[in-house]
Amino acid sequence: MPTWMITGCSTGLGRDLARSVLARGWNAVVTARDPATVADIVAGHADTGLAVRLDVTDGVEIAEAVRQAEARFGAVDVLVNNAGYGYRGAVEEASETEIRTLFDTNFFGLVAMTQAVLPGMRARSRGYIINISSVGGRMAAPGSGFYSASKFAVEGMSDALRKELRPLGIGVMVVEPSGFRTDFAGRSLRQSARTIDAYAQTAGLRRKENLTNDGRQAGDPVRAADAIIKAVEAEKPPFRLALGRSAVERIGAEMDAQRRDLDTWADVAIGADYPVQG
Repeated sequence: MPTWMITGCSTGLGRDLARSVLARGWNAVVTARDPATVADIVAGHADTGLAVRLDVTDGVEIAEAVRQAEARFGAVDVLVNNAGYGYRGAVEEASETEIRTLFDTNFFGLVAMTQAVLPGMRARSRGYIINISSVGGRMAAPGSGFYSASKFAVEGMSDALRKELRPLGIGVMVVEPSGFRTDFAGRSLRQSARTIDAYAQTAGLRRKENLTNDGRQAGDPVRAADAIIKAVEAEKPPFRLALGRSAVERIGAEMDAQRRDLDTWADVAIGADYPVQG
């Protein structure tokens, strides 16, 4: 049976994905900064569930979590990089500390986890890396510039990673959810400490939107977990998996807009080359 290792399982999508994996009789390494918050997930799954302490910004904890996973189950077959958090603030409002802390979790922590499991996957010539991105990894809304930047980084790295790992028998998938009823827009959401009145009608509106929409999102994290498993189990899994009607519609509109710009400015773009000789 496959062994899944999932980061950020204390709430939201990570929690429901861990439950779905265990419900199928598979092994699950369920991680959180405080293992007590995920003890209920592995309860009743003594043979297949393992709760492990893990802060993805701590290299020592990453190494120990992977060691425990491999010692208990022999291998990590699927890594789900789910740990992360949302951040709101205009580009000018954000502090350097806030930005670096965000990237330490959303991007650098994800990279460190990936690097930690890859030696084992390469040795077995099999495995799957699932990186939880966002619809914000395809476009950016006012007030979400740095959150989107962290997810754009995840998507760019993942695109190269899949091409590097494909010949080695290891798959990569990026998951792009829209709004789901998790803690993302509630307890887990962080905001810039500084606010500037000039951005009240742009980034400021984004702040208010999250306060009013939390708990009313259309996305069901249980169904999202099942969709991820279905995609990974497919004969031809996608590289990018949008989750939620809003994600499909918004990403589609963004792709259309980019195509229009590309076509409209194609002659100017091509004209930047040296003239073709002959």
